[in-house]
Amino acid sequence: MTVEWNELDSRAVDTARILAVDAVEKVGNGHPGTPVSLAPAAYLLYQKVMNLDPTDDQWLGRDRFVLSAGHASLTQYTQLYLAGCDLGLDDLKALRTWGSKTPGHPEYHHTKFVECTTGPLGAGVSNAVGMAMAARRERGLFDPDAPAGESPFDRYVYCIAGDGCLQEGISSEASSLAGTQNLGNLVLIYDDNRITIEGETKISFTEDVSARYEAYGWHVVHVDWTNGGTEYHEDLDALAAAIEEAKQVTDKPSFIRLTTVIGWPLPNKAGDHSVHGSKIGGDEIAALKERLGFPQEPFAVDEDAVAHARRNAAERGKAARQAWDEKFQAWQDANPERAALLQRVRDHKLPEDLSLPVFDEGKMSTRKASGEVLSALASQLPELWGGSADLAGSNNTTMKGEPSFLPESRQTHDWQGHKYGRTLHFGIREHAMGGIVNGIALSGLTRPYGGTFMVFSDYMRPAVRLAAIMGVPSVFVWTHDSVGVGEDGPTHQPIEHLAALRAIPNLDVVRPADANETSVAWGEILRRTSNPAGLVLSRQDLPTIARGDRYASADGVANGAYVLSEASGDAKVILIASGSEVSVALDAQDKLEADGIPTRVVSMPCQEWFDAMDDDYKESVLPSGVTARVSVEAGIEMGWSKYVGARGASVSIEHFGASASGEKCFEEFGFTGENVAKVAAALL
Repeated sequence: MTVEWNELDSRAVDTARILAVDAVEKVGNGHPGTPVSLAPAAYLLYQKVMNLDPTDDQWLGRDRFVLSAGHASLTQYTQLYLAGCDLGLDDLKALRTWGSKTPGHPEYHHTKFVECTTGPLGAGVSNAVGMAMAARRERGLFDPDAPAGESPFDRYVYCIAGDGCLQEGISSEASSLAGTQNLGNLVLIYDDNRITIEGETKISFTEDVSARYEAYGWHVVHVDWTNGGTEYHEDLDALAAAIEEAKQVTDKPSFIRLTTVIGWPLPNKAGDHSVHGSKIGGDEIAALKERLGFPQEPFAVDEDAVAHARRNAAERGKAARQAWDEKFQAWQDANPERAALLQRVRDHKLPEDLSLPVFDEGKMSTRKASGEVLSALASQLPELWGGSADLAGSNNTTMKGEPSFLPESRQTHDWQGHKYGRTLHFGIREHAMGGIVNGIALSGLTRPYGGTFMVFSDYMRPAVRLAAIMGVPSVFVWTHDSVGVGEDGPTHQPIEHLAALRAIPNLDVVRPADANETSVAWGEILRRTSNPAGLVLSRQDLPTIARGDRYASADGVANGAYVLSEASGDAKVILIASGSEVSVALDAQDKLEADGIPTRVVSMPCQEWFDAMDDDYKESVLPSGVTARVSVEAGIEMGWSKYVGARGASVSIEHFGASASGEKCFEEFGFTGENVAKVAAALL
């Protein structure tokens, strides 16, 4: 394939290089090397390859671009500037400064046309895999019968990653799954410059990366701009041909290994690791500008080249948008029901008649209740889908009767499905699962969830944190939530995890007390679309509380905390509990009331939701005049002091668990009604 390329295109690429070095020099820190040497590849994507409308960063028909090597943020920022995508020269001058549109790493919701927050290396690869999976599921949901390439929901996902990204385990996990899923709409460009912060990668990274990706089941192409180290030549035709070849391979994701020299064409520092993460220096910038024929003053752009790039991007975008609009209008006319569904999910609304299960009195683990809720929601919320990190039967994440999301050749006796299926199988890849769920959520037209054991939330914590930073509505289902796990012992019994997860800003940690709280919790999580949630569920059966005269409706879950059981008179003691310990608190209430101590029980499934309530409501639940308060939760006490106060106490576990039945662990560690009542009485 020969790409149309003229002198103004070359000048635009060199303009991007000059802007990158000047921006880093001005602020005094940053990562200029990759933005300089990768400018031609990024320009090719933005100006010649991707479907992009510079006037609309939310256009449904756009291709997605992920800069997994987020430290090289100027690689993207300079292209957004050249394409006229809401970034001006002053924004580049303000790189990495307070309030600018150009933070040190690309940030979703902060800079238009940035599809996800990247920086932690490899995370963007997992997001890109999620976006590619989402594109396939969305096509199956809205336009499954259209010929290949003819649907308005068809698109490509392009990702640029570096050596650091491919050393991180999350990229390996996600890439392995992408190969299994035959994601033909995903193109990963690997900037093979063999440099990281510590220097040449041969000190720690010597594998054959192309062979690894071939083993994953990817289509692999090598484009070598160094010509084996003999002569540097930025062969744009070869790269464009590799991308076009990748687009024609529809049954595999594509891996393009692009061998470069970091910082080329810097006259003296190209290939040196010093240009990876430090400013280049005035002398080297002057030499670069002389070599490229640019004025010596900072930010001296080639106005003709910029105008050319913006004109080209605008014309390409307008043409692509017009063609897509016609296709989309025809789809809307032919599919009114699906069009209505699309509008609802784009408006972040649930059906007005959404019905959640109500459970009768009895016993049921909250993980099982969650599975029942998901199955009940399946027909009502076609946009909802998800699965587990190889723990579907334990996490109860499978909607009954729903097909698996996988190529038909991957079906097994246990799991039947097709490429547009609904049940996700992440494999034993918690970290990638989190990143993929985020990528699906970022795609915007479906609502994903992913499950594992609570103790293994540690494996996926970086992805959970990124979800919270981005404010995307990913749902993480964490089961086996305490020492109630039992015989698996301390390696599988989460102790510090609730406190650690609650420490993440903008993450809702929801731990329901019984089946009905679980049902209401799911509904509330789905209503909230501006941040992620972690649903924390029990392995063991819990009493399904008999709601009625004595016990309040589970609808109070939506407030984060509510008075579940009122005291017989003016409360002298308040017991505050979450999850499986709520039934322990109710038992303790009976004992205290029998001893003449009026006791209120508050169920607090979500501290974050409660903290967001107004002061009057919070006072009605936890009146300041009642200072004898006890929190009851089978985890560390950290975080409960703001609710129990200086005169309160906590029944907690400040050590690791033990291998024994869950019931025995609860007894030995003091999670009994008798012990809670004793602690509460002592406060009086």
